[in-house]
Amino acid sequence: MEIDVSRGGVRAPGGWGVLVLLCLAQFMLIVDITVVQVALPSIGTDLALGREALTWVVTAYTLCFGGLMVLGGRLADVFGARRTLLAGLALFTAASLLCGLSGSGATLIAGRALQGVGAALLSPAALAVITTVFHGERRGRALGVWAAVGGSGAALGVLLGGLLTAGPGWAWAFVVNVPVGLLVLVALPIVTPAVTPAAPGRAGRVDVPGALLVTAATGLLVYGVVTAGEAGWGAAATLLPLAAAVLLYALFAAVERTVRAPLMRAATLARRPVISGMFLMVTATGLMLGLFFIGSLYLQHARGFGALETGLLFLPVALAITIGAQAGGHLLPRLGGRPVAVAAFALTAAGAAWMTLISSGTDLYATSPYATLLPGFTLAALGIGPLFVTATTTTMANVPPGENGVASGVINTFHELGGSIGVAVASAVVAPSLTPGAAGIGGFVSGLAVCAVTAGVAALVSLRLVPPGRPSGAFVGHGHGH
Repeated sequence: MEIDVSRGGVRAPGGWGVLVLLCLAQFMLIVDITVVQVALPSIGTDLALGREALTWVVTAYTLCFGGLMVLGGRLADVFGARRTLLAGLALFTAASLLCGLSGSGATLIAGRALQGVGAALLSPAALAVITTVFHGERRGRALGVWAAVGGSGAALGVLLGGLLTAGPGWAWAFVVNVPVGLLVLVALPIVTPAVTPAAPGRAGRVDVPGALLVTAATGLLVYGVVTAGEAGWGAAATLLPLAAAVLLYALFAAVERTVRAPLMRAATLARRPVISGMFLMVTATGLMLGLFFIGSLYLQHARGFGALETGLLFLPVALAITIGAQAGGHLLPRLGGRPVAVAAFALTAAGAAWMTLISSGTDLYATSPYATLLPGFTLAALGIGPLFVTATTTTMANVPPGENGVASGVINTFHELGGSIGVAVASAVVAPSLTPGAAGIGGFVSGLAVCAVTAGVAALVSLRLVPPGRPSGAFVGHGHGH
């Protein structure tokens, strides 16, 4: 069966089988954001990687995933959703095998970047297939399942990372994707209808320069922030990439004003709801992955926890994010986006502040992480969850219908880019506690304090930035990742 999206599409039989396979593929993408967090110390030991390289093991994936996601959506429009989906899945599966077999940091980071490229092709194309195959109430139920997969993927990623790292080894956190990817790759063409692209053959409308510029600019920004942890903020090695990032962002803005089909329309980006959504998404994702990064390294470096124990300790945290997102979805139609965002950031700030009570475990009156890190992180996670919902909902409820697709793509892009920036900042701040021969946990405490202050400032900014009023219940959504 073929579906012509330019004429609205038709209902395809067997749609729920399609949904199962697409959700399985999306599950892999989300798991790979958090699965590596628990494995970082083991990866560093086996491959002799320092703090900077470990940072890139995380950020190379989220950077390429976020920076190229809107481009992936454009390619799905031009070449067809199913074709783009299968290409992304094949690349992600091959890159996962490369990561699992890597014997050096350079190979692993390159594999993670290729995983991100595959994810950027797969995720928007999969969502396009869902919205084409399902109609009416069936579409709402399908999208609800899709959103739930994001939350469960984040939760199970930390547990899976601990189980695999403590068992067969960290490489299996990537190798496990291969049989799953091959299964989906074989089954999808059988059950998924072909989709005629809305603009077949119009490859000139794909804004490749814009996608490359925004990805390169964010990569230089992350590189400069990571370098600052060693060289200092005033060093040339820090300032030069940061300056180059600013120049590339400016060039990106200029390109977007001249191309026929821009990656991100300037008029859309200038809208207050979109600015608010970008701010909420960047900050929430940065705080989430930054806290995971700091917590994992603290537990395994300073407290001697194993990978499995770390994964089990993080499981309530990941579940709290999902619970918070569900609570946010119920509160938004009643209270509006602004009070929910302010309260959520305040909750996150309180949780991060609680986490600063951590101890090295060598003191006479050492405090257990089960009394400091775990409850603090769980409290912060309950606040982070509603922020994802608020970012998506307040944006989509306040932009014209003709700009929904672009606005959604922008918000999801900043979901991944925020993670890259958050991990880079966290890495730079905790650097003193991760250098060879370092004693004490001052760097970890400082990193957690930065997260607490950032969340507190974000609460104040949200008082003015987030649009007032209550969005329509029809617009409440949980974002692509949570």
